[in-house]
Amino acid sequence: MKAPLISAVVFVTVLSGAVAPGQAQDPFIGLGGGVPETQIDKFVFPKLAQLGAHPAMCSDAVFIRRVFLDMLGTVPTAKEAREFILDQDRNKRRALVERVLQRDEYADYWAMKWSDILRVKAEFPVNLWPNAAQAYHRWIRASMAENKPYDKFVREMLTSSGSNYRVGPVNFYRAVQNKTPEGIAIATAMVFMGSRAEFWPKHYLPGMKMFFTQIGFKPTREWKEEVVFWDPSKITNNVPQMATFPDGTQVQLPADRDPREVFADWLIKPENPWFTLNIVNRMWSWLLGRGIIHEPDDIRSNNPPSNPALLAYLQKELVASRYDMKHIFRLILNSRTYQITSVVRYNSAQAEANFGSYPLRRLDAEVLIDVINKITGTSDLYTSAIPEPFTFIPDNKPAVALPDGSISSSFLELFGRSPRATGMENERVYKPLPSQRLHMLNSSHIQRKIEEGPKMKAMFEGKRKAREIADDLYLTILSRFPNGDEARLAEAHANSKVVKGQEGWIDVAWALMNSIEFLYRH
Repeated sequence: MKAPLISAVVFVTVLSGAVAPGQAQDPFIGLGGGVPETQIDKFVFPKLAQLGAHPAMCSDAVFIRRVFLDMLGTVPTAKEAREFILDQDRNKRRALVERVLQRDEYADYWAMKWSDILRVKAEFPVNLWPNAAQAYHRWIRASMAENKPYDKFVREMLTSSGSNYRVGPVNFYRAVQNKTPEGIAIATAMVFMGSRAEFWPKHYLPGMKMFFTQIGFKPTREWKEEVVFWDPSKITNNVPQMATFPDGTQVQLPADRDPREVFADWLIKPENPWFTLNIVNRMWSWLLGRGIIHEPDDIRSNNPPSNPALLAYLQKELVASRYDMKHIFRLILNSRTYQITSVVRYNSAQAEANFGSYPLRRLDAEVLIDVINKITGTSDLYTSAIPEPFTFIPDNKPAVALPDGSISSSFLELFGRSPRATGMENERVYKPLPSQRLHMLNSSHIQRKIEEGPKMKAMFEGKRKAREIADDLYLTILSRFPNGDEARLAEAHANSKVVKGQEGWIDVAWALMNSIEFLYRH
């Protein structure tokens, strides 16, 4: 920035999450105490009370930003934030949840989340090739857009056959580094059971791999295309084959049926706790920052849930709703447990494991750059080592909607985008690094967006009152109104002798976009 950096650094200090002096109300805490309202709350709040935790609810401004980030991978516009905050309807949070679940961004964001787990990547280490990666991503996104029942979503991946360029779900088997029956069994257990099969009893994994011994991979004349199919010719000497389900039950595989179908039928049956437990625990983790069983892909007997009754309730609801994922999201989002403030109000480590506060988490790399571009009216260039036309990315393509993990940018790599190598949740890196802070504070990349972005320029044009500009900046960047002290500080800087007018307001915008409040989910 042209102005002295010390002026804007003052803003970063004031806006990093602390309550400003003289503030009438904490902008992060809303009205209403920790009184359970939903069935979820009735499982969570009594445990918190036993642990001495008495959580408060988040403010309306925090809620709209939180829901947009958690469900859509973006932030509300200033208009959306303003209208929601000023709305006096007591049921406005529930109404907002319904609107969010119907928006187009839902499919883009959750396709990205599933693409991490399902390893949707054209190049190393998965090597799907762009045609296959794009076909896989299109199928995942379409499944999210239509809210495909989760059991059907999984069964299609496990049982589909056909060209990996034309039948998206068959890429589940190609997006595994170790394509042996054992490697496929390990990947299947990780994704659909949240379990690390390498640590099972010794005879379980060899028995489970038998369900995947008859998968065939046949190349075609098209470059890197493969057909995935059931290949019964792999049965040797017509000897009946025995397989073992992950619960230890043995079964004889019929000679006239694809063993993948036998496994899929076992996996998705309603009484199978592995299947429902895994997905509701993952969904809870995606919204609350940690699983009821933590880590969410490390489900085992000696890693018990922090709240077994809550987990059982969510499993029951998933089955009763016929595997409707939006139904589970709706239950969680409407609970007071999800709406708890991020301001910690307890001294017990156990309270954290029992969801006594909403955890601070840095924005995903893709979400962060998309939000910056949305605020400033700019875009980024995404490229791949693979030449056109396979990887052409149109202008203004959001990073969350990129169909292939090989398409990237230096920003996405710097901010910890998932390499999509193993499908484990911890592949995505949220640990803050000095290089990330330097990029946000000092890079020409971010500076140009703030100084030259058309949406930023439009905010400062015309004869507008300083308070109006301050309100718009805060609503656009932080999804809330500034309090009196924050507005006065912003106006004083914009009208100081050192900087004046637009240059000063650009400093304010730069400071807000470098605050913890902006960079983190809260």
